[in-house]
Amino acid sequence: MQRLSLLAAVLLPLVAHAESPKVDAEALYQQHCQSCHAPGRLGAQGPALLPESLARLPQKAAVQVIRDGRPATQMPAFAEQLSSTQIDQLAAYLYQPPAEPPHWDKAAIRASHTVFTPRAELPAKPVFKADPLNLFVVVESGNHHINILDGDRFEVITRFPTHYALHGGPKFSPDGRFVFWASRDGWVTQYDLWNLKPVAQIRAGINTRNIASSQDGRYLMVANYLPNSLVVLNAEDLSLNRIIEVKDQQGTPSRVSAVYTAPPRNSFIAALKDVEEIWEIPYDQTDMPLRRIRAGDYLDDFSFDPDYRHLLATSRDSHGGQVIDLDAGKVIKKIPLKGMPHLGSGITWQWQGRPVMATPNIQQGQLSVIALDNWQIIKEIPTEGPGFFLRSHANSPYAWTDVFFGPNQEVVQVIDKANLSVAKTLRPMPGKNAAHVEFDRYGKHVLLSVWDKDGALIIYNADTLEEIKRLPMNKPSGKYNVFNKINYAEGTSH
Repeated sequence: MQRLSLLAAVLLPLVAHAESPKVDAEALYQQHCQSCHAPGRLGAQGPALLPESLARLPQKAAVQVIRDGRPATQMPAFAEQLSSTQIDQLAAYLYQPPAEPPHWDKAAIRASHTVFTPRAELPAKPVFKADPLNLFVVVESGNHHINILDGDRFEVITRFPTHYALHGGPKFSPDGRFVFWASRDGWVTQYDLWNLKPVAQIRAGINTRNIASSQDGRYLMVANYLPNSLVVLNAEDLSLNRIIEVKDQQGTPSRVSAVYTAPPRNSFIAALKDVEEIWEIPYDQTDMPLRRIRAGDYLDDFSFDPDYRHLLATSRDSHGGQVIDLDAGKVIKKIPLKGMPHLGSGITWQWQGRPVMATPNIQQGQLSVIALDNWQIIKEIPTEGPGFFLRSHANSPYAWTDVFFGPNQEVVQVIDKANLSVAKTLRPMPGKNAAHVEFDRYGKHVLLSVWDKDGALIIYNADTLEEIKRLPMNKPSGKYNVFNKINYAEGTSH
């Protein structure tokens, strides 16, 4: 009997341990995942990890992502840190609903709203001598700051902290005076570039993808992963205008991949991540009626042609692209693009009298050049690795691309737009990731980021490709020129 009791004393804790993998998995999550995905799995620098957020990802695929990492993201591989059993437990945990379901409703949004200084009380002229249309908003993601940079002298005018993990790129009022940005955890901030002061803020969601600003300057639209919603804010003071629940006509909810404004159409265009639809929402109509357009696939990424009539889109798993005619409301063409093109970073220009679009690829080392008059691939330009960003300017003969995801991520390659070939390869800071360039308003200078704790913002002459200046920064990421943004300039993202 004593021997049986001793055996039971040894075995029972092991059985209890085996019957409670959820406790172990939660501990694994807090140890390895919460720094990027938040303690409650609601998303921070990384996306939310909840059953509704993982609807398109089978649990077996989640196991593979945890084990091997995920291309084109900051998700690392854990195969060398976790056993197969631990990875299986962790994946299963992510598909279980949390003890307290996440909730963020109209009352919570309104309660989060703060106006720091009403617009009417702010002086209507800049407090500095720099050209207000040639300012850059520079996101310093390593320590969550923003720098406002004089785009003529390349000097920082002011620098201040932001909410955690800004995402999706800032947007501007039509005159360039006010800038808006959103953080991964849903905070939207309005800032007066002329007076260098915050105006207002509001939390529009729990896990936010990006924001868009209407061409008339009246509204902002916030695209949320969680809750599944589009939130419309009044641009004057960021007060809540309305919430649009995102679901298809059968009631299937969806995250929003992204939302952008289409100026000639006076509408917002939203792509949905979990249902095969595109939404067009006109902001020049008081009731903002929703128009649903059937897509040929889920849409993870999209861009427009220069007239905003056609939308070019891709899905993470489609290995190709589709062209959607927004006027006709249907898919008109499939483009056989290899790997995973990053169409959201695509740019357009005139080549031999024809409009073309070029897109980097986050799985393969190439740029694809597509003719916009017949949607045929003109050329695949080899690069030294998969890239994420591509930028140019109407006044520049060059387009700049990184190789963000390859082993050669220190490299930036300059493309000759006339002959569609690599003109020069640069290594700004050997051994450190070089990515994301932006031109000044005239196309005379290029600003490049080195994404490292001991990184820098490097300024080049856009014609000679010679370095002009470098400003040390902690992982500078996106840079956004006021003039280029408010004019939807050729060569930059919108």
